[in-house]
Amino acid sequence: MLASLPLDFLPEAYRAWFVLAIAMVVAVIIALIVHRIGFLVLRRITAPRPYLHAVVVGGCTASQFVMALLAIRVVLSGAPADMPYTRGLAYVVTVALILCLTWWANSCIKSLSDTAIRLNPYDVADNLRARRMLTQTRVLARSAHAVILLLGLSFVLLTLPGVRQIGASLLASAGVAGLIAGIAARPVLGNFIAGLQIAFSQPIRIDDVLIVNGEWGRVEEITGTFVVVRIWDERRMIVPLQWFIENPFENWTHRTASLLGTVFLWLDFSVPLEPVRKEFERLCKESPLWDTRVAVVQVTDTTDRAMQVRFLVSAANSGQAFDLRCYLRERLIAFISERYPGGLPRVRAQLGRERDDATPEGRVIPV
Repeated sequence: MLASLPLDFLPEAYRAWFVLAIAMVVAVIIALIVHRIGFLVLRRITAPRPYLHAVVVGGCTASQFVMALLAIRVVLSGAPADMPYTRGLAYVVTVALILCLTWWANSCIKSLSDTAIRLNPYDVADNLRARRMLTQTRVLARSAHAVILLLGLSFVLLTLPGVRQIGASLLASAGVAGLIAGIAARPVLGNFIAGLQIAFSQPIRIDDVLIVNGEWGRVEEITGTFVVVRIWDERRMIVPLQWFIENPFENWTHRTASLLGTVFLWLDFSVPLEPVRKEFERLCKESPLWDTRVAVVQVTDTTDRAMQVRFLVSAANSGQAFDLRCYLRERLIAFISERYPGGLPRVRAQLGRERDDATPEGRVIPV
């Protein structure tokens, strides 16, 4: 049909290109119409399935470019072999098609991860499952992005005859053989493998409470190479992923966020424990920070001057446990000071005068 168009107004050298351009425009329009119809149908079919729906919606823009470039590539493949510049144009379109496919794959992965995070909010009280899902999603999504980019770059290089060997090497490095690429790449590959281990075995998760090198903090972010730990005073500790695989650390929220907290007081032997125990239980019941699991008073140590009393209490998480311990410590000290003024340990000095030498002499008497 295009060959029958009146093209007498064009020079003979440009007539083939004009026909080819018209064919590419028509092919792109048809491809976009097909894409639009397919998108509307798939969006309606996948509406009850949030993950598939996210893939369809998230990859819509990139898939439009893929369909358009694919249509152009089909038209170019049917062009005459002796037509000038078509080979170079076909190569450019092929590279653009590979890049758009890489973009489309990354868009689908991002849509899946965003949907998983949205459907599993972790800003709730019992967020263990949500934090597990969040950690796996973020780590695996970042790893998938890196693999997709590596594959896209490799396929682009494979289209160039001069650097085809480099593309093949990159593809090989994406497999198992690439994990032993060399000493220079060992730290990067080690962190990559550590990220996969953390995603599946999950020794740490987003928002976990950790003790790392003596510092208390929460896991704020897990990237492909390091973990950001937010310290209690709002500092950030950057720890390589591999460190968590090779070194021991404390995780206060690995199975559950609930913790036991202790308050230690040194009291005089004359302080009766039963009133103190009743006051402690009353304070626990009045405080919304107590989770009603544990409230125990025990004498854990004695010296020649005082006894050590441990107040053991439970809370829903580490932050509430810390606040509850401070609250109980303040109230118990106030209660003992008011009811039993001599109950807190102290040192008294009694001054006396010896009659034989009339020299002042002091004796320290512990009470």
